[in-house]
Amino acid sequence: MTPRSSSSSRPAKAAKAAKAARHKPAAPAPQEPALQDPAPQGPAPQENAAAPEPATLPRTAPVPAPAHEPAAESLGEAAPASPDAVGAGDRGRLLAGAHHDPHAVLGAHPAADGGGTVVRVLKPHARAVTVLLADDGRVPLGADGDGFFSGRLPAGTRPGAPYRLLVAYGEDEGAALEDPYRFPPALGEMDLHLIGEGRHEELWTALGARVMERDGVAGTRFTVWAPNARGVRVIGNFNYWDGTGHPMRSLGGTGVWELFLPGLGAGELYKYEITTPEGHHVRKADPMARRTEVPPATASVVEESAYEWGDAEWLAHRGDRPVHEAPFSVYEVHLASWRPRLTYRELAEELPAYVKDLGFTHVELMPIAEHPFGGSWGYQVTGFYAPTSRLGTPDDFRFLVDSLHRAGIGVLMDWVPAHFPRDEWALARFDGRPLYEHADPQRASHPDWGTLVFDFGRTEVRNFLVANATYWCEEFHIDGLRVDAVASMLYLDYSREYGQWSPNAYGGREDLDAVRFLQEMNATVYRRNPGVVTVAEESTAWDGVTRPTDRSGPGGFGGLGFGLKWNMGWMHDSLEYLAKEPVHRKYHHNELTFSMVYAYSENYVLPISHDEVVHGKGALVSKIPGDWWQRRATARAYLGFMWSHPGKQLLFMGQEFAQGSEWSEAHGPDWWLLDPAYEASGDHRGVQHLVRDLNAVYTATPPLWQRDTDPGGFAWVLGDAAEDNVLAYLRHDHEGTPFLAVCNFSPVVRPHYRVGAPEGRWTEALNTDAARYGGGGVAATPEGGATTGPIGAHGHAQSLELTLPPLATVWLRRV
Repeated sequence: MTPRSSSSSRPAKAAKAAKAARHKPAAPAPQEPALQDPAPQGPAPQENAAAPEPATLPRTAPVPAPAHEPAAESLGEAAPASPDAVGAGDRGRLLAGAHHDPHAVLGAHPAADGGGTVVRVLKPHARAVTVLLADDGRVPLGADGDGFFSGRLPAGTRPGAPYRLLVAYGEDEGAALEDPYRFPPALGEMDLHLIGEGRHEELWTALGARVMERDGVAGTRFTVWAPNARGVRVIGNFNYWDGTGHPMRSLGGTGVWELFLPGLGAGELYKYEITTPEGHHVRKADPMARRTEVPPATASVVEESAYEWGDAEWLAHRGDRPVHEAPFSVYEVHLASWRPRLTYRELAEELPAYVKDLGFTHVELMPIAEHPFGGSWGYQVTGFYAPTSRLGTPDDFRFLVDSLHRAGIGVLMDWVPAHFPRDEWALARFDGRPLYEHADPQRASHPDWGTLVFDFGRTEVRNFLVANATYWCEEFHIDGLRVDAVASMLYLDYSREYGQWSPNAYGGREDLDAVRFLQEMNATVYRRNPGVVTVAEESTAWDGVTRPTDRSGPGGFGGLGFGLKWNMGWMHDSLEYLAKEPVHRKYHHNELTFSMVYAYSENYVLPISHDEVVHGKGALVSKIPGDWWQRRATARAYLGFMWSHPGKQLLFMGQEFAQGSEWSEAHGPDWWLLDPAYEASGDHRGVQHLVRDLNAVYTATPPLWQRDTDPGGFAWVLGDAAEDNVLAYLRHDHEGTPFLAVCNFSPVVRPHYRVGAPEGRWTEALNTDAARYGGGGVAATPEGGATTGPIGAHGHAQSLELTLPPLATVWLRRV
């Protein structure tokens, strides 16, 4: 049987509605100088730009405005007659940004007539270029027009001999530079093979901007996948965003373009200028950039990590116990608004201490990857390999994760592989054709969010995403990935009407490419990163979300391989129950009990997430009818029910102290509610005390977590007391130790209430009606506990006589 509120025939409407706003297209951001703009007289100021390294143009040299690019054919006709100069066809293609192998033309090469070595250089706006030889010799090159220079080296100079270029602009004497076109490819054959096969599990080491040394020369290797491009050039502050002098070479049939630029280091801003199949030029941020400018600026930044980790002990032991058999209590956080205006490093001073004090075992960070629109909460990603620069550098983010680990707190991250926004400077039509998105228009566009859907069937795209999952785990020591919007990936007809989708090869509506991608991602992450967990936000009843990939289910599919799945059915049903007046709850009793029908069909997390406290839904305490005391009491009883129900638990920030208003990314939680100067602060601190004690008792009580995925770990005592609004159930650990939870969702005290239980003396482990939590202080048992008597009840030979506090959950342990 499947959850009623999670039918596979329709994705959960509430989940879709909650995401509608966060997935709206991002507003356009300011760009670097436009393609046809005149070159500036100096480097344009850039937000958060690091000091530039020595590069192609001297920073003080005046730069004349370049002419508009003529067509390749006319350039070719105007080529000079010098036998050493670049030929007409190559000249035209280089100036048009449409050359596949500039290294075959530029740099040092044997002369065509066999008479020594020719050096050809393309330095737009240069007045003169001189070759500086290793023996201090100098060879002035002749100017061939359009920024081309050429000349012959002295007889006997071999083509591979090292040299430098003295490049003069205006009236200056010139700057000595390395020639990028004297270096062989900086990407190995194995890397290219794995990229072509879509099996490069460390793709970030092969593509993107990588600081390195080549033949003793420091610089940065740029590599990008753009198989449909006629040409690719690197642009940035270092060349005044004019890529004419920095064309990249295509490496075989892989679609990868490469260029090593000497003298460039960490902190440089850059993009790729791509010539599309139609000959248009588009400027694109690097899909593999490991750092970006601060939005709304959109350039990529060359990044080199110098961070030294201090969490070796955490990593060594995080896999000691399977997550299903360990405490797992998650505090969900939106970093930018948790404490507004704090950086990663400032958050590292406050967040670990706060989470540890409340006793959560993990934090789940809403999307960290770079996104242009803050109002998307991070769910419209443009920089999949870069932590958002709004809060600091990638090493600053590493420091935050390290600080959480050293405090004994695991770090989960929201990961968004389902779709991406249409921003023209990012992944959309990256090389002038659909590349990361599906070429089929029916499958390329997401109907709810106006975004583009990844082409999961393309090996390179699948590799981009699988490697991205491992990247966050390995480069940032992330302990788990919560995968967003899985249902939208699995179904070809997700939010589509008849005629808006095409069936798969077997006539079904399952997206087989997405299934294979998710299976590969999970298998790869678990194989490479022991102790890491993947969590699916999947809002339908797809069979086998948390089943291993090598085990098939009734539908013939292998499992998707996730470790855990959000229990959207439990969340919707239980919140619906909570919203009813107590007098009406008896008619909806099954909304609390139905979850146990399917509780062991998957490995579940019980989520009260950000989606449930936005867009008019109200905060948790605001969903509940009644006066302020009743709403707080019911919320406390609900949390006690949630923490004792089979499954792990997740609570969004602000709900731990009964914030009454909805969450907004603009200002975050209402921390002022905890200020002692506020007259009702005690009410909110009481709920916070409860959450702290829930986590403390939970973590110390194996029956509450050790058998979450084992039906033998749970037993109903009272599942049918609808008239009383009462639930009672037992939890057991591996040794069979019992733990009793009793929930009373009515506003009346129920004295002399008999509950069947295993024989023995029972004491309160936790009572949500305790005075320290803001409750009325009604005890369920006499001081010292209660002992079962020989009165059979609810299938037990013995029973307890309890006093059930109003709107409260009581936990009892046998002593």
